[in-house]
Amino acid sequence: MTDPKTFIEANKERLLDELFSLLRIPSISADPAYNSDVAKCAEHIAEHMNSLGIDSVEIFPTAGHPIVYGECLVEPDLPTVLVYGHYDVQPADPIDLWDNDPFEPIIKTTKIHPEGAIFARGACDDKGQMFMHLKAFEIMKSNGEIPCNIKFMIEGEEEVGSSNLEPFVASHKEKLACDTILISDTGMISNTTPSITTGLRGLSYVEVEVTGPNRDLHSGLYGGAVANPLNVLAKMVASLHDDNGQITVEGFYDGVEIVSTEERALMAKAPFSQEEFKESIGIGDVWGEEGYSTPERTSIRPTLDVNGMWGGYTGEGAKTVIPSKAYAKISMRLVPGQNPEAITEKFIKHFKAIAPDSVAINVTPHHGGLPYVTHTTNPAYQAASKAYQKTFGKAALPVRSGGSIPIVALFEQQLGAKSILMGFGLDSDAIHSPNEHYGVFNYFKGIETIPYFYENYAKQK
Repeated sequence: MTDPKTFIEANKERLLDELFSLLRIPSISADPAYNSDVAKCAEHIAEHMNSLGIDSVEIFPTAGHPIVYGECLVEPDLPTVLVYGHYDVQPADPIDLWDNDPFEPIIKTTKIHPEGAIFARGACDDKGQMFMHLKAFEIMKSNGEIPCNIKFMIEGEEEVGSSNLEPFVASHKEKLACDTILISDTGMISNTTPSITTGLRGLSYVEVEVTGPNRDLHSGLYGGAVANPLNVLAKMVASLHDDNGQITVEGFYDGVEIVSTEERALMAKAPFSQEEFKESIGIGDVWGEEGYSTPERTSIRPTLDVNGMWGGYTGEGAKTVIPSKAYAKISMRLVPGQNPEAITEKFIKHFKAIAPDSVAINVTPHHGGLPYVTHTTNPAYQAASKAYQKTFGKAALPVRSGGSIPIVALFEQQLGAKSILMGFGLDSDAIHSPNEHYGVFNYFKGIETIPYFYENYAKQK
């Protein structure tokens, strides 16, 4: 294979200009006011795929935003890779916290990106990372060397839950059939310490409602005689962890994967400073389950957190009431061996059991997702690892992310294929926040690395 670096050096400005054209489209999937822009973005991607010589390019309508599909099928005996990405973006609000127009990309240098970073909504999540795959395909096409069959599926609803992706995948299993799925919607440790995400936590999200009296009561006339739902809720929430940081929901840890000593040792090689971690978020000390390091607590162990809690009077001044109701939103991050539906049921049963008779409890389940893990022995992982070795000059470390990408587990269920998460973003890239950015180095390094994945994977299979 001709060195992708040569192609990149000869086409740097064009590669940036083409990405900028994509970033200028405000494809905000959450806001119906931008529906026409989301559709325009799908058309833009389809047109670009056609210009690259990708075959069978089609825009599939869904009940929500469209899915763009294309393929390059070289030989039936070659392995098939399905590339997944998304072209929708988060809302840019609050706009006044941006240093530039979020949909007019600019390049600025930063401490972490001295070579420059692209500042725009979607620069890292996920337009910049998705677009790397199209540019990597262009390199292979220009070389006349496409080592694998490649299929592209780019959706427009990832930022709003991908609700129409599952029925699309279920009804197009033959079209999407593949040996592995390649995704760049994650990150790596740093520009000098590459990594491949091997695990994602699942999710169970619920909202609880605690009801006491049939109306708000005067706290002077009724205080001391009636249980305050806010006080009760606070006590119930506090009891969900014991003194060792373990979750007290009965059966919560049943079936939880115990990560081997060897894998934990490998994970521990990733650079991490406890002091820098505390300083970065302004805390005096860490907290969590005993027996696990901070990186392990945020990746290989399940968690339970209150995301919001409210009730009663919260306006200006004073209003002395005992509220009728109190509420909380609670998320539980899950690890392999846990099922979100089962965990939700266990939580509901436990929460109702610990409630005093003075209140009534209602728990409303919201969304959830299965956890996911790809082991380092997987041939596609090995191919990706060798690709990083080639372009970074060092092996990529396997890491497990604390976040959740429910569609990854969906793909395995529906298509029977594992996903390889080759992300090139950094934690500091401010995705979902004002001033989102993506390093120019990272963009080009992704384009350089991906062709080697295909070359290696064809040999591995």
